[in-house]
Amino acid sequence: MMTGYHPERIQRVFVDFVSTHIHSFWSLTAPKLRLLAKHTLNDDLIALQFETNHAFRQQSNNLWHGGQHLSLIVPIDGIHHQRQYSLLGLPRQALWWQSKKPHTLTIAIKPQGLVSKYLTQQALLGDVFACSVPNGSFVLSQTLEEPTPILCIASGSGITPMLGLVTQALKDKQPVTLLHYNQTSILTSFWTALAATYPAFRYHLIATQDVSTYLADNRYLTKNSLLALGLPLAQTQIYACGSQSLLSSLYQSVNDLTVENTASLLDNITIERFGTSANHHDQEGSETDSIARTVHLRGRQRQFTSRTTLLKSAEALKR
Repeated sequence: MMTGYHPERIQRVFVDFVSTHIHSFWSLTAPKLRLLAKHTLNDDLIALQFETNHAFRQQSNNLWHGGQHLSLIVPIDGIHHQRQYSLLGLPRQALWWQSKKPHTLTIAIKPQGLVSKYLTQQALLGDVFACSVPNGSFVLSQTLEEPTPILCIASGSGITPMLGLVTQALKDKQPVTLLHYNQTSILTSFWTALAATYPAFRYHLIATQDVSTYLADNRYLTKNSLLALGLPLAQTQIYACGSQSLLSSLYQSVNDLTVENTASLLDNITIERFGTSANHHDQEGSETDSIARTVHLRGRQRQFTSRTTLLKSAEALKR
């Protein structure tokens, strides 16, 4: 509780109270975003560009690291939902489709789930949302001094944090290899431009239905896939973002590898996870065992199974 007389605090609170009633975007203390534009990246991913307000710029210094995310608070039918979304690119990084308005940031969303569908399909340009400042530990190691090979592995929409992370690594003069497991390519023109600018950048799309794109003749990530890249794996920093099946394959592949003069390649891996547990057969639609878990949500017990995500199960309870 505030004690004593603090006129500077009272002034900021009072100014916020007045300004918010004049325009919901104005605030000295609460970070907020205003929706500027929507852009379809492909059939599965939509980019949303936002303008940041004064409080956001002040509290974040208008900076973030590649791979970080923010929390977005979205009111739907009187209920405030909070979701985390990866930031697309780096501060002041121009993306080819954006307007030139300053103080903006972009996220990319797969239009599934209650909140993501609302943002991509119902939210109007000019709508204002409360948010956090950028945060998260899925960032480049700050201890890299010499040029160190970077391997980025993504599946599906896990490609979104990679745009900033890859760009930052290349600017730091680190050689980067990017693997993307997906049905179709996303951000093709951006990767092409990066490859033209940075000879140390390599991009591989492993399209699930195109045999010609497979690494080591396999549509999934395996030990042989990693070996086919020709990287010095013992010295390579690996960043992975995607489904549980991708991350499980990565750990299994690393465990299968025997690399001399290193304790464990597991120490080289940094991950960002989302989705539900699955194996390769899950992706083909076969039946898997379902495990029930009890989760406590604000004092209420609810039971969910591993067949779906906690997010989808919780949203289903509201219907």
